[in-house]
Amino acid sequence: MITLYSYPRLFGLEDNNPFGLKVFAFLRLAGVPFEHRHVLDTSAAPRGQLPYLVDGDETIGDSDTIIAHLKSRHAITLDDALTSAQRDLDLLIRRTLDDLYWVMSYSRWRDDRYWPQFRDALLAQLPDIGGQALEGARQYNFERYRYQGIGRYEPDAAYARGIASLGALANLLGDGPFMFGDAPASTDAALYGFVANIWFYDIDTPLKAFVATRKNLIAHCAALRERMGQRAAP
Repeated sequence: MITLYSYPRLFGLEDNNPFGLKVFAFLRLAGVPFEHRHVLDTSAAPRGQLPYLVDGDETIGDSDTIIAHLKSRHAITLDDALTSAQRDLDLLIRRTLDDLYWVMSYSRWRDDRYWPQFRDALLAQLPDIGGQALEGARQYNFERYRYQGIGRYEPDAAYARGIASLGALANLLGDGPFMFGDAPASTDAALYGFVANIWFYDIDTPLKAFVATRKNLIAHCAALRERMGQRAAP
């Protein structure tokens, strides 16, 4: 049995981290049975990061590495129809989403306007964590942002970076319903992991305000959830 280890739920989503939600969506789209365990402890994770996957005697970390492993080991055909140019575009989209992650995380942990809402949502979902532990995690993230670079941005500049990425992704998606036509690929699982973690959060960040102006991104979330056998919104 495959076991996916990822962060806990939040706002009805199966993972409050876009990379874990990306792997969850991929597994559901591929129809691969798996067990989903929500954890905070990363001590057993490769590179000390979530999500990670246990598949038999193998433990795999990093969402892209997990998906590559699943496609190879379980003969998943989601991406078989992609052209060489589409595969190149898939890589560029995933790298853009990697960059978007830092702006999303900044909006939750760094921005004083939205941190209280995020903190309170986490405490409501995970009351055993405690406010002191969350404050410690916040200070840890401040250091991560400083070393990565986004922590040196003023909020407006940080959000402008994320909004530019979302705008480019919306333009590439076009009329959809999926990035490369009528059938979803692993690219769509990645896009969903990020947009859903913005749109379905009950926190009105500038990123969410921008998604509200791009109806195709919202429709993409609904279409992917339908493919996973879920309601249009959690």
